[in-house]
Amino acid sequence: MTSAMATPESALALYVHWPFCVSKCPYCDFNSHVVEAVDHGEWRDALLRELEFEARRNPGATLQSIFFGGGTPSLMDASTTKAVIEAAKSHWLPVDDLEITLEANPGTVDSERFAAFHDAGINRLSLGVQSLDDEQLKFLGRRHSAAEARVAVQRAGEAFNRLSFDLIYARPGHTAAEWESELSEALELLSTAGGGHLSCYQLTIEDHTPFKTEFDRGTFTLPDEDGGSNLFDLTQDILSAAGLPAYEVSNHARTGDACRHNVHVWQGGAYAGIGPGAHGRIKSDGVVRSTQRLKPPAQWLKRVAAEGHGSQSETLLTARQRAEEMVMLALRLDSGLDLIHLERATGLSRYDVLSRENITALSSEGLLTVSENGLQTTRRGRLVLNGIAQTLLS
Repeated sequence: MTSAMATPESALALYVHWPFCVSKCPYCDFNSHVVEAVDHGEWRDALLRELEFEARRNPGATLQSIFFGGGTPSLMDASTTKAVIEAAKSHWLPVDDLEITLEANPGTVDSERFAAFHDAGINRLSLGVQSLDDEQLKFLGRRHSAAEARVAVQRAGEAFNRLSFDLIYARPGHTAAEWESELSEALELLSTAGGGHLSCYQLTIEDHTPFKTEFDRGTFTLPDEDGGSNLFDLTQDILSAAGLPAYEVSNHARTGDACRHNVHVWQGGAYAGIGPGAHGRIKSDGVVRSTQRLKPPAQWLKRVAAEGHGSQSETLLTARQRAEEMVMLALRLDSGLDLIHLERATGLSRYDVLSRENITALSSEGLLTVSENGLQTTRRGRLVLNGIAQTLLS
């Protein structure tokens, strides 16, 4: 099958969820599980069956990206990764320079595994480094050391042309000087490895996590709102000066190194999700549906074996629901909300969706930049994104 260029109407991204981890991090509320053993052949067959189910519902689509997330998909057999990639490219027409991302953790893979994933078709690696300080890694429940993280970044750079890694800031007692030093080392590591993307997430306390229990008990505290805002501003300043400006609230990249898969989703593009707990937004028969798979791995596996897919729910999105989702996602991006795209995608006038008065008010408060056909949040605005979206949609 030959490659193609995607159009907004035909482009489809694929998300593949691998739900297993070596251990569960105390801050994580993702659908991840620790198990003693995995039957990789059984899981490969199930993912391929569910992929075929999605392909039948989305015929003729142009495949614009594949993203293996988790969990820890670097625990997946490389042969499974290869099989899913090849099947997806056979079901749909892949774009030129198809982006295929795999998430990995330092310590779960070695240089030979990196090579195997590269040979399987992965061309972009995202490493969950999270910190370059051993004490902080212990606090975050990470299994790797800072030394292992440094080695993993270097080896990843040798295997992949496109490389990203994650860091978490605003940890207990986290000072500006400490964060500045850590960012400086991260930039040096990234540059040496040839990477062009860095994700910096502010630590948040999620419900139903061990950190939530400990935080509520007062075992630890986090920087207050001003402290978190200062660290956010420091992140923007340092990474922008280094040539990695934010293209999304928490994601920074050199020109051309943004994660195309995530940008596609944030701009309201269609994507199919397979694997336990995976979400999707697919357009078929002229309507947009929100899809979700069963979360428990065993239940998902059993449903796929019986029915060819592990669907938990499907919801037909109204034009209004679709518009609200697009507003909330697009405002995360530096490029902002394209109002013409909003109108074309939903069939609604921009002012059927957005409050004209509140646009003016948010702009005058310095939270929003307004152009003829676009809205962008300012740096200050990105600190209160949810509030801005709610105000615009009210």
